[in-house]
Amino acid sequence: MEAQGWWQKVVGLFSRHSLAFILLFFIIFPFIVPYKALATQIIIWGLFALGFNVCLGYTGMLSFGHAAYFGVGAYTSGILLIRVWENIWFSLLGGLVTGALLALVLGFLCIKRRGIYFAMLTLAFAQLVYFVAFQWVDLTGGDNGLRNIPAVPLAFFGLDINIYTPLRFYFFVLIFVFLSLLALNLVLKSPFGHVLQAVRENEHRAKSCGYETTNVRWLAFILSGAISGLAGGLYALYLHFVGIETMYYTTSGQVIMMTLLGGMGSFIGPFIGAGVFLYLEDVLSAVTPNWMIFLGVIFVLCVLFFPSGIWGTIKDFSLRRKKDERTPAVNR
Repeated sequence: MEAQGWWQKVVGLFSRHSLAFILLFFIIFPFIVPYKALATQIIIWGLFALGFNVCLGYTGMLSFGHAAYFGVGAYTSGILLIRVWENIWFSLLGGLVTGALLALVLGFLCIKRRGIYFAMLTLAFAQLVYFVAFQWVDLTGGDNGLRNIPAVPLAFFGLDINIYTPLRFYFFVLIFVFLSLLALNLVLKSPFGHVLQAVRENEHRAKSCGYETTNVRWLAFILSGAISGLAGGLYALYLHFVGIETMYYTTSGQVIMMTLLGGMGSFIGPFIGAGVFLYLEDVLSAVTPNWMIFLGVIFVLCVLFFPSGIWGTIKDFSLRRKKDERTPAVNR
């Protein structure tokens, strides 16, 4: 009983103070993974999955085309550094803004559709963006990708700071991850955030209460695109290269898998999913070139037996145990 009570207290405390626990965990995270570059990949992809989670987990919109916003953010940041201004802040702002603008335009064209029609439209437009980038060789590099993105120092209050060591770059990315979590937390706790979740649970009832649900979904889509574009910009800085596959539909599939593995509708879920996915990819790809087969089997098993994802299952288990402990006392 004491062990069960301890477990429930930990999960409950984490749920109430999730941002503080996430920050604390991510501060020690690069020291417990096999190598620091893997930690950086996990939080960048986790940020991308967090942006996608705004659509799927908090608003109930399944998008098959989120690679477009991630890729556009990556290409924009890289192109700005190469051709416009060698300034990291400016390049990341460009990635965030272009991700939001693309989501604004494509969201306007897709948002009035529901269910599978919405999902297929997002896929179609994302593939259109992919082929534009593929054909625009002078700007994007086409099939060869965008190369030679400069490793410029970070301008900070008159100082030029070298952030391109594994540990420094990790904590640089972590700053943006935490700011994104903080901003998203403020949004979700606002009246707008409650409307988002009302739309997810029952859109018809939310509409009958007087809310313009189409505009609410559109704003959520733009926010999702902005976060995804920021993640893409950080990814370009991390690799100093943007491959055309960042815009391909397989990238959209990967972020869906990460979100479902970790658990929708939570802050930590996308990062757990990204961590599990990338760690398994790292381990399995060293064993066999057909690693995607085994990863696919693991994903199917998780969806079948843990439909709430890893974090969702932990929370559900904790609540069920708590309910089971209280039931005998009530009966007495």
